[in-house]
Amino acid sequence: MWHQAEVRLTPRPRGFHLVTDEIFAAVPELHDVRIGLVHLFLRHTSASLTLNENASPDVLRDFRAWFDRAVAEDEPYWTHTDEGPDDMPSHIKSTLTGNELTLPVRDGRLLVGTWQGVYLCEHRDHGGSRSLIVTLTGETA
Repeated sequence: MWHQAEVRLTPRPRGFHLVTDEIFAAVPELHDVRIGLVHLFLRHTSASLTLNENASPDVLRDFRAWFDRAVAEDEPYWTHTDEGPDDMPSHIKSTLTGNELTLPVRDGRLLVGTWQGVYLCEHRDHGGSRSLIVTLTGETA
């Protein structure tokens, strides 16, 4: 079985946002997979995806604090600032975390750790809605 869908994620402010449930709600075919893979591809260069800790909100605050310090805005060496001071830093941050994930699926569930979730990493102050291509392959029940 192969299935592909485009999921429009709701707009979010800068930060790290758990989107696992939003993806499952938009792609109910995931529930039918007995064994397979799901590939998530974010179609943007100023946001990214990561799989990480999904229990403590401190982790998300710490991620944002580290990223904002490591890739600071308003640095004199940025030349690509067409869309504001968060423009080029958002591209660098996106490169650090990446725009795709491939995850195993079994019996309609992601085979991730107990404390893991899929996050949209929004690197812009006002990034807008984000488009995610979900490609699913596997055997159905």
